[in-house]
Amino acid sequence: MADFDDSDLPEPSLKNIIDQETLQWVFVGGKGGVGKTTTSCCLGVQLAKYRKKVLIVSTDPAHNLSDAFCQKIGRDPTPINGFENLSAMEIDANDDMEKMQQQMTESAGAASEEEAGIFSLMSELTASIPGIDEAMSFSELMKQVQSMDYDVVVFDTAPTGHTLRLLSFPTILEKALGKLMDLKDRFGGIIGQATAMLGGGNPGQMQDMMLGRLEETRAIINKVNDAFQDPDLTTFVCVCIPEFLSIFETERLVQELSKFGIDAHNIVVNQVLFPEKDAEELGQWLEENKGSLPKEAQEICAKLMARKKMQDKYIGQCFDLYGDDFNVTLMPLLDYEVRGVDKLKDFSENLINPVDLE
Repeated sequence: MADFDDSDLPEPSLKNIIDQETLQWVFVGGKGGVGKTTTSCCLGVQLAKYRKKVLIVSTDPAHNLSDAFCQKIGRDPTPINGFENLSAMEIDANDDMEKMQQQMTESAGAASEEEAGIFSLMSELTASIPGIDEAMSFSELMKQVQSMDYDVVVFDTAPTGHTLRLLSFPTILEKALGKLMDLKDRFGGIIGQATAMLGGGNPGQMQDMMLGRLEETRAIINKVNDAFQDPDLTTFVCVCIPEFLSIFETERLVQELSKFGIDAHNIVVNQVLFPEKDAEELGQWLEENKGSLPKEAQEICAKLMARKKMQDKYIGQCFDLYGDDFNVTLMPLLDYEVRGVDKLKDFSENLINPVDLE
C-alpha cells in the first residue's frame, strides 16, 4: 500500500513464528467472526512443514475446525487428511469439568475414609470458589496436552472475553490456592477437623493429605503460568479485520495480554481488499474509466471504493499503533471460502510471504 514505507518495520508476516523453534504454545485470538479458525489452521499447516508433530486445539465452544478441514474432528487428537504430522482436537471446558467432578465422586466412593474426606472437601472447594471450576478444567487440559508430546500446539480460541478468562485461569487458581494455604496457616486445626467430619479419620493426617493435593495442583498451575509468561515458549497472535470495532477490540486484547505477561507481537488483518493497492490508485483508475462503464458497474465500483477507503483508514491506524513493534500481516479477501486442506495450504502461503506494501 502506497501510504506506508515498510522498510524499517518488522516483517509483515508470521515467518517469525515459524523460525522460532523454541515455541511450544501459540494462541490465536480476537473478536468473533474475524477469521481466527482459518488463521489457526493456516498457521498449523505452515508449522507442519518444519516441526515433527503439530496439534491444533479448539477451545471455542462453537467449534469450526471440522468445517475448516472438511473432516470429522473429535475430543481426541485426529490426524488431518493429507498430513503425517498434523492433528487437531476440539474440547469443551464444561464437559471436561463435569467429567472431573464425576471422577472425584467415583473416587470418593471407592476410596478409604481418609481419602473420601479429601475428595469431599475438594469437591466443596471446587463449587465455592468463583471461576475455579473452569480453571481446574483448563489445568487438566494443559496436563493432557503436555502428556501428548507435540512439538508445538496452536490454540484456536473463543472470542476475546472468553479467551482472556482462559488465559487468566492460572493466575486465578494460584490466588485461590494461595488463600487456602494462608487459611491453613491460620486455621489449620479447624480445617483438619472439618475434613475429618466430612470423611472420618485422623484430623492431622487428613489435613496433611488435603494440603498435599493442593500443593500438587499448585505446582502444576505454577508450571503452566511460567510457560505462558515465557516468550521463548508462548506467544499470542491477534486476529482482526480492518473495521473500527475489531481494531478497538485488538487494542484491548493487546493491553490485557501485557497485564498477564503474555508475549504478543503478531497481528493478522483478515479480509483486506487488494492489500497491494491503495484507495488512491483505485480511485484514479475509476475516474479515468468511469465514462466507459455502465451505471450499474459505476455503482458497484463506488461501493467498492467506499469500502476500500474505510479499510485503508483502519489499516493505517493499525500500523500507527503497532507497526514499530508488531509484525502486522495483511491477508487478502478472496472470491471463495477457505475450506479444505488444499485451499488452506494455498491461503497459508499469504501468512509467510508478505504482501508488498510499496
